[in-house]
Amino acid sequence: MGETRTPEGQGTGEGGTAVRVKNVFLACAVLLSVALANAATYVGSDVCQRCHPDIREQFSQNPHFRTWALRHEPGTGCEGCHGPASDHIKKPSRRTIFSPSAHTVEEFSEKCLSCHGTDLNRAGIRHSEHTRASVGCTSCHSIHQAAPHTALLARKEPDLCYTCHPTNQAQFSMPFKHRVNEGFMKCTDCHNPHGAFSPTWRMAERPHMVDQRLLNEEACLGCHVEKRGPFVFEHTAVRVDGCETCHMPHGSTNARMLKRPVVFTMCLECHNGSGSGRTGLGMPYPVSFHNLADPRYQNCTGCHVRIHGSNADAFFLR
Repeated sequence: MGETRTPEGQGTGEGGTAVRVKNVFLACAVLLSVALANAATYVGSDVCQRCHPDIREQFSQNPHFRTWALRHEPGTGCEGCHGPASDHIKKPSRRTIFSPSAHTVEEFSEKCLSCHGTDLNRAGIRHSEHTRASVGCTSCHSIHQAAPHTALLARKEPDLCYTCHPTNQAQFSMPFKHRVNEGFMKCTDCHNPHGAFSPTWRMAERPHMVDQRLLNEEACLGCHVEKRGPFVFEHTAVRVDGCETCHMPHGSTNARMLKRPVVFTMCLECHNGSGSGRTGLGMPYPVSFHNLADPRYQNCTGCHVRIHGSNADAFFLR
């Protein structure tokens, strides 16, 4: 049977379909050529310093200066982050170039990750607590104005972190705390602000971007190596739930940064006869001759000295 003809004279059979497909491809080719003709092009970073001499003057101290050194290649230097600048030169505006102030935090962070996303240290940034709270790269980093050798931080640690975490700032001022305010350590010694991988402690509950140490261990073991183990007799709370079962990691009003002021009340949170325990028979309740009203038995670690784990005694006596 012959193909039918439309009023425009085009066939509706196989021949007509081929003609329509060809016309669609021709139209796409025309539109693409027009778009390419009107697209911005790379002009090099030397042009940028004519209007931005202040940025160029201090850019040599910037880690991103290495991209300026490669300015003979298209898309490097200033245009490596801001994109092709030919339209911006013709009409200076935030809309004619990639400007952080004209884009959302998430959009600008994706621009940074086009280079920095291959680093394993930043692999978890897209699902980190910071990203979920709309905290992007420029919330902490100053791309042009940062001081040299500061990882482009807008402010030094821990002041930068305190701008969003005032509660933690107060904890570091408690009587017993980690010496962050004194400069002995930094927030990033324990935390990875770009996001951390799922931990193996705290029953898979995700801590707030706590970094891992060797073998996916707690960050605490980076300094407190004597608590690492493995031990012949493990303390279940330490091995499974982690240090935060008993300790406040930032600071506490209690000695040794414990959650409770008296040691035996800390131990009774688990040793009350209701848990599962190491033997599966329940957490043992203190024996009858341990009269907890007697001050002699209120400091459990006076006898159970190896409370983090022991290689000699199942009751952590030595």
